Amino acid sequence: MYTVTKRGEVISRVQRSLISLRYRKITKAINTEFWGSTSETEHSFYVGSYGRGTAIDTSDIDILVELPKDVFQRFDAHKGNGQSRLLQAVKAAIESTYSRSMVRADGQVIVVTFSDGIKFEILPAFRHIVFGYWDGTYEYPDSNMGGRWLTTNPKAEQDAMKSRNEYSNGLLYDTCKHMRYIRDNYFSGYHLPGIVIDSFAYHYIKDWHWLSEGESPSDKPTGTYEKGLYQTCPSCSFNLNAPGSEMKVDTSRCIDVLNKVLNFMSKD
Repeated sequence: MYTVTKRGEVISRVQRSLISLRYRKITKAINTEFWGSTSETEHSFYVGSYGRGTAIDTSDIDILVELPKDVFQRFDAHKGNGQSRLLQAVKAAIESTYSRSMVRADGQVIVVTFSDGIKFEILPAFRHIVFGYWDGTYEYPDSNMGGRWLTTNPKAEQDAMKSRNEYSNGLLYDTCKHMRYIRDNYFSGYHLPGIVIDSFAYHYIKDWHWLSEGESPSDKPTGTYEKGLYQTCPSCSFNLNAPGSEMKVDTSRCIDVLNKVLNFMSKD
């Protein structure tokens, strides 16, 4: 049976402790370079699947690190892809702490790959200020296509996921984790970003939920929920937005593998 398991795919306490240690070291290195501070927690937070509560033990660890506005102005003024130069500056700061690990700039993030297989992706970002006020979004560098700035709103995504997960008694997080497990163990050669998994499950979970204590079970047979998700997959091909932020999610290169994962999950 490949149906969703309640509170499944749990990351071990040992691995969480190791992730926290590395998170703090990376944050300190960037704060030291750009803020003149040795804080291990300020100006950064988990994003991606780890921040949304849907990560499993094979997931990458995504961190957003906020940088001062004057840093944005300095690199934005560069002629010839200031975004790439910003990534290189953040890369150099991280290498001062992790000189023996593989550290590289990759499009929008700095990737740090450790010998035990755990991978961190660090997104340098700036608060987006409109008419003197922060609108809740962040601008971040994209060094592709000659360089440009993109926007993201991870806090809105996290809040929306948390709220719907509570409404579903934990079924939303469990679904997202289970889909990642299937992806990583049976379709690892395919491209299926975590934001696609989370956005799909968020929008198509509808009123499904784990039963509360004392609640009468449904008369629907086991697997009905998973089959229902699989049947709705084609309708999300060109109309999938991120939870909370409602930013468009690109499914152009991964709708087929999403369909494969859901089909696999729906099998008895």
